[in-house]
Amino acid sequence: MSRETEHIFERLRQGAVPDKGLEHFAVGVEKVREEIHRQIELAESSEGAIKFLRGGYGCGKTFMSKMATLDARERGFATSFVVVSDNDLHFHRFNDVYRKVMQELSTKTCGRGAFGDILDQWIGRIEDGLIEVGEDEEADDFDDKVHDRLNQELLSLTGGKASEDFVRAVQTIFRLKQENNFADAGALLSWLGGSQNVSASAKRLARIKGDISSRDALDYLRGVLAIVKAAGYKGLLIVVDEVETILRMRRDVRKKSLNGLRQIHDATSDFPGLLWIFTGTKEFFDTKKGVAGLEPLHQRIEFKKQGAFASMRQPQLELSPFNEERLRNVAVRLRSIYPSAKRAILEEKVTDSFIEQLVGQVTKGFKGDVGIVPRQFLREFVGVMDLVDEHEEYVPNEEYNFSPSSMTDTERERLEEKVPETTEDVEDDLVPEEDVW
Repeated sequence: MSRETEHIFERLRQGAVPDKGLEHFAVGVEKVREEIHRQIELAESSEGAIKFLRGGYGCGKTFMSKMATLDARERGFATSFVVVSDNDLHFHRFNDVYRKVMQELSTKTCGRGAFGDILDQWIGRIEDGLIEVGEDEEADDFDDKVHDRLNQELLSLTGGKASEDFVRAVQTIFRLKQENNFADAGALLSWLGGSQNVSASAKRLARIKGDISSRDALDYLRGVLAIVKAAGYKGLLIVVDEVETILRMRRDVRKKSLNGLRQIHDATSDFPGLLWIFTGTKEFFDTKKGVAGLEPLHQRIEFKKQGAFASMRQPQLELSPFNEERLRNVAVRLRSIYPSAKRAILEEKVTDSFIEQLVGQVTKGFKGDVGIVPRQFLREFVGVMDLVDEHEEYVPNEEYNFSPSSMTDTERERLEEKVPETTEDVEDDLVPEEDVW
């Protein structure tokens, strides 16, 4: 069993989208994937790009955005996948967003938290470049020349727009590593990643005071993007998933968050090589509590459709809900890659006919609403294959019985036609003091 295959089925057993191997069971998403590839190519050609994925619960927004990160990494991009939440990511505070982007920064060869590795790659390229033009890496002043070239490139790549604190932090990290002071270098690296728990003594080494503010975070992101590209990557893809979480927040917070989203949209061209992908529900994009309530943003990214036809090249890309045929095809794909030493028995018991019946039973449990069952269906289906693989006497046609007991609250709300609760609009004086970025 390959690690990738094992990962796929472990994540599906948990009712979650795998972080790799999605292409093995991606069905019916070819055109959507082509449009996302077009956006990646725009970023690769030094354009700033932004795309919004819209769709209901269970239509595959998280799946498609995770596939986008995999495709981008295959094309030489660094990526970051962040989720808006009530707990540790408040979208109206961009220093929160920046911190999560840095925590989840990944490359093909390095998992989350990859900025330190990317920074080392860039410094290595600078050193190699100096050696190629005849500089002696054993010379006493070689590190000074690397330091000077590092500063020149950073200022050039950012057009002089990077924060002075950002530049000093990068320079100091290099110097501290050359002095084998890895503890303080690591502390400053954490500060660059948005941490607010870095000692004052470490910050004084780079003549830094305080922490990265919401107002300054976009400038820091500009510096990160410059280093990512200087390290040899084609660009950076940032996914912000479940942005509809904003709808559950207080009105003043929603307004700040939506205005922040507008600012990101308007600054897109200032970040060549950066592609943003935001995912959200139709309610987020189309209601007055969401994007439609902020006219300047609504005008910029409004979704337009003529009858059954909508261009995939407009700012919002609509994802279609699952249908029964797509569920069947996904199940067949998963059966073909299921890691079993009893392949013949698996295919004998988990037949196409059984898959057809399973699709019918699961969708019946959700009153025929196929659009909300992919997570539940895949979990049920993998469970059936596990039982066949583990128990010779198990016959799914005789034993299987669908029960909706493991539905999530969101699935129950959809099944019972309830509307998820949102925070009421309250006129109060509890206005956050964070800067609107």
